[in-house]
Parts: sequence; structure tokens; C-alpha cells
Amino acid sequence: MNVKVTIDGKLYEVPSHYTALDACKAANIDIPTLCFLKELNETAACRMCVVEVEGARSLQASCVLKVRDGMKIKTNTKRVQDSRATTLELLLANHNKECLNCDRNGKCELQDLAERFHLKEIYFDSFEKRTPFIDDSSFSIVRDQSKCILCGRCVSACEKIAGMSVLAYTNRGFEANVGTGFNVELDDAGCISCGQCINVCPVGALQEKSHVEQVWDAISDPKKHVVIQTAPAVRAAIGEEFGLPIGTSCTGKMIAAIRRLGVDKVFDTNFAADLTILEEGHELLDRLQNGGKLPLLTSCSPGWIRLIEQYYPELLPNLSSCKSPHQMFGAIIKSYYAEKTKIDPKDIYVVSVMPCTAKKFEMNREELSHNGLKDVDAVLTTRELGRMLKEKGIRFNELPDEDFDHPLGEYTGAGVIFGATGGVMEAALRTVADILTGEDLKDFEYHAVRGFEGIKEAELEIAGNKISIAIAHGGGNARKLMDIIKSGKKEYHFVEIMGCEGGCINGGGQPYVNSHIRNEGIDYKKLRAQVLYNEDKSKEFRKSHHNKEVKQLYDEFLEKPNSHKAHELLHTSYKAREIFPIK
Repeated sequence: MNVKVTIDGKLYEVPSHYTALDACKAANIDIPTLCFLKELNETAACRMCVVEVEGARSLQASCVLKVRDGMKIKTNTKRVQDSRATTLELLLANHNKECLNCDRNGKCELQDLAERFHLKEIYFDSFEKRTPFIDDSSFSIVRDQSKCILCGRCVSACEKIAGMSVLAYTNRGFEANVGTGFNVELDDAGCISCGQCINVCPVGALQEKSHVEQVWDAISDPKKHVVIQTAPAVRAAIGEEFGLPIGTSCTGKMIAAIRRLGVDKVFDTNFAADLTILEEGHELLDRLQNGGKLPLLTSCSPGWIRLIEQYYPELLPNLSSCKSPHQMFGAIIKSYYAEKTKIDPKDIYVVSVMPCTAKKFEMNREELSHNGLKDVDAVLTTRELGRMLKEKGIRFNELPDEDFDHPLGEYTGAGVIFGATGGVMEAALRTVADILTGEDLKDFEYHAVRGFEGIKEAELEIAGNKISIAIAHGGGNARKLMDIIKSGKKEYHFVEIMGCEGGCINGGGQPYVNSHIRNEGIDYKKLRAQVLYNEDKSKEFRKSHHNKEVKQLYDEFLEKPNSHKAHELLHTSYKAREIFPIK
């Protein structure tokens, strides 16, 4: 059903479920927004989107105002413009304006609005927040209260995407802020470090904890042999940092750019993704055939690991004991690679470039070390890599395509798709099916596990075995699936969980996606995921057990999947974690 509305004197026909903001967008009128994110944060908190509606005494927030037949809207009157400018001045008066040293400089939505409205001065006196502080207790996320504009996006993301509700509004008036329960530090408040709050913050109030300087120090140290590994999802998004369209594959240019930072080797975490499948696939087979704890839950996502340790510790026995791929790779670099190159492991500095903020927490886990050395020494997000390349003056878009170093640079299509939700499951099934049937199956694409439904389920028959599987992505969906498993309503054999919606392609460390893109309904997660599926199809080998360099690793060093040596280096354990601990 459609209704007729008049916008700035012109008549339009729009669907009756539209808001005034939707109607204006359909009329090609750009209404400024700040707090609004379609289907995530529709609270009219900032009041930047106000319009004048005939018959209404006050200006109306267009993001929540439903259209009605005969409505007359004015979007650009002096009253409207003055109100928006005043609102913007009030926000800026209460905001830390040290823009030049802010990580969001040039990518800040508040900064963009200040430029749009051509503000030359702020009428209102600036005043400091009454509860200013920086919370850097987390290994992954830093909160700077002086930059918070109370838009509520992080609150909505934490509740609706992460499923945690760690962040909430506290106090009122000038004392209002966004904080944690009982004002405890973020690291103690049940946060899973997924970083989705960072992705939606329009300013610099939430940021990843940077490892950039320590990586520069390592590169500058002649005694350090610096190895960088890159996760599959990074190649699907790094181009966005240099103005390339979302969905541009940048594998070759990414390798060339990293090499020009001055590092010693550039390897691909996909190699370790293939290694993970060999370990995890055999772990699944062992549990299926020998009465092990089912369902087997994947352990690749550190945000998910924090979730289960904090909220479902009773299900910890179900977790795979496999380390995540980049941690496995770190362990292999400081053992097998060190042995082959005759480099002292103490002199090797492993940097993981990840789409994920929770990896910064993960690399600091005591369990993820060997012989007193951390598996991984630093984690850079995709955004941090972009900053380093720009700082070095590397012209990313003009670089030739280059290849990863060897012997730890080979990867299969199965390793690539790890970066999208359902990818770990599909990669594992490709290998498990071949092992169970004793054949090299030609039909190995499992489309039932692909896509962006919050929870996906399927039952497969492989070599006479019925295998029930489930996939969830995003903390909220993970909790729903865990509640189903706990209740006993459904039984599964194998379950994949990713802490971020869409999987790693939408990790908390990926390039910022402008709110206009989100609000236009452009499916950036699908565009990034397609990069990975396209690369999978382009690979000669698409099953992890066909990776020749992984086979060589087992022949020369690890013996076989789940061997004693493999468990020593590639497996770990997890533990229950307390929320709001008494200190």
C-alpha cells in the first residue's frame, strides 16, 4: 500500500511503511544523520535528521517518523537548518576535538557533518565531561569517554549483534554517558572483544588497541626476523582503505605492499587454515567413531571462545582443542620454520594481520605459547595495516601482484573460505567426506552451509553416516544456538560458531563502512565474502588435505594429524572466566 506525501512542495508516492527519512531518500534528498543505522539503531538520539511537518508544533526526527497519507514535509527551511546547526554545535561543544591525533581523523562522521555545515565557530562554551576517562583494560578495545557523543550505536551493536549488552546508558543530563555495569573495566564486564562496537561508532570513542608502534620497532631491529601472516578476510577488504570498491580482491597487491614495509617473510594464514582442517577434521572423526563429546564446537573465533568461557563454561568439553589458524602458524614458524632456516626462535617476531580485534586478546593467552615464547608477538587489524602502508607512502593501487613466500605460503580454496560464515564447516566437510568415503569426491561444494542466516542447520549423509550440523555467526545467534544445545531440543554432531556477523569478513578490525552504505542496504558482507568464494574457485586445489606444503610439514615434522607432536604445538585448552570478578 502506498501513500502520497509532499516533500519540499513536490508530491511523491511512497510505501506506507516508510519513515520520513526513507521518503526523503527516495526523493533524492540527503537528510543528515548521525546516530541512525538502519535496523540497528533507530532511536532519534542525535536529532540531526529533524524536518518540519505541517501541523506539528515541533520539529520531527525523520528517522522514526512514519509517513501518512497527505503528510507535508519541509527539509530545508531556516528553522530546520538552524536546529541542525545548533545540535551539531552542542555535540561539538561536548566532544574532544583533538582531531589531528585521532584514529578516525578523515573517517569521522561528526567531522564530515562539521564540514557539511561549514561550521567556523562554536557558539557554546566547551566544557569537559564530568566523568572523563580512558578504559584501556582490554587487550583489544580502548574506550575514550571524552569522544563519546551518546549516539547509542555501540549499545545497540553490543545488544543486537554481539548479544552481550555489556554497554548501556548510565546517569542523566550532563552526567550521562555510555558505560558498563557497575562501571567496571571493560575487560571484566563480560565483553567478548568482538569489536562490533568499534565498527559502528561514528567517532573515535571506541578503537582497537594499537600494535603499530611495536611492529615498527621490530621491523627496525636488525636482530629481529619479522614474519607477517595475513588472514583470508584481509585480502577481501584492505583495498577499501585505498579507495577501491567493496568486494575488490587484493591478494597480490596486499602481499607486495606488506613486503615493502621491510619485513623478512610474508606468509598466508590460509596455510594454517588448511592445517587446522587436518587437525580438526580428524578430531571430529575420532569423536564420531569413538564416542567422544558431541557436538564438536569449532574453536577458530576468539570472540566466540570468550563467549563460551564466560557464559557457557559447561559446554567447554565440546570445544575443539585446536588453536586458531594464526596461532597454529605462529607455533609452526617458531619451531619447524626456525629449525629449517636455522634461526633462533627468540629472534623471530610473528605478526598476524587479522580482521579481528579479539585476536589481540587471544595472542596474550598464557596457553598459547611454547617453550616460554608466545606463538604470536603482535596482531594488526586490517585498518592498522592500512595506516602503516599509508605512513610508509606505499602506493597500494599501483603495485604489481606478488606471491606469498614459501615453504609456508601454499594454500587451498578450502583455506580461503575460512573468512566467511560457514567456511570452516565447508572446508572441514570437504576433507572429512573424502576420508570417510576413501575417494576424491568431485561434488564438494556444500551450499547448505553458506549464506547469512543467523543460524543454519543441515543434515548430510556421507558414506552412510548421517551428520547433523549447525552454523551460527554473531554473539547473539551463538547464544541462541547454545541455548538450544543446552536444552537438548536438538542434537548435532558438528557446530561452527563465529563471533562476528558474517564471519571474519565483518570482523571488528575491518575497514570502516560508512553509515550511508549501511543505510542504503548495500550488502557489504556479501561483497567481501564473494571475493573469498571466487578465489576458492580459482585455486587448483580446493581441499585442505591436498595442500602439498602441509603434507610436507607432516612428513618432515608433525608425523600425522593429532600426533603427540601436533598436540604439543597445535592444540590447547580453555577455561571458565568470571564476569564482574571481585578484586
